[in-house]
Parts: sequence; structure tokens; C-alpha cells
Amino acid sequence: MREKQIEQKLTKATKNMGGIAPKFTSSGLDGMPDRIVLLPHGQMAFVEVKAPGKKPSSLQLARHRLLRGLGFKVFVLDDEQQITKILAEIGDGTR
Repeated sequence: MREKQIEQKLTKATKNMGGIAPKFTSSGLDGMPDRIVLLPHGQMAFVEVKAPGKKPSSLQLARHRLLRGLGFKVFVLDDEQQITKILAEIGDGTR
């Protein structure tokens, strides 16, 4: 499965939960995650989508550490089977 297909499945699953998963672009700050997932009740996280078996670059990992250091949840998604678990963790209500 290609990265684009996984990204589409994430977007659809997020919508089914009443949320949105817009493409996240940050001019001037390379390496930011691909999607920001926004769920009801103020739940949010960043999701880096990769093709199966692919890993984030060192720059992307540095951005993930930065975001986590600021208190945000960051996930790497490379298999559609992970989507349900990731969305459950984002929407767990512990914010």
C-alpha cells in the first residue's frame, strides 16, 4: 500500500469519528508531520504518514521530539492497521 492510500484511510477514519485530518504544511519549518488530526472535545495530534516499512528522516524525528517536548502527541503511521489504535489514543480524553 502506498503512503497516499494510508493517508486517505486516516482522513476517512478521522472524519467517521467526527473530526478532521487536514494536510499540515509549515513554510520555513521543514520536517513537520504530514497531518494534524483534530477530534471532538479538543483532542489533537500530529501524524507522520509513511509508506509501509519506511522510517522518518532524522529531521522529521527532530521535529517529532520538538513537538513532544511541547506536550503534543506525535505518531508515525506506516500501516493502515495502526489507524484505529492511533485515533483511539488521540481521542482518549486525557487532555
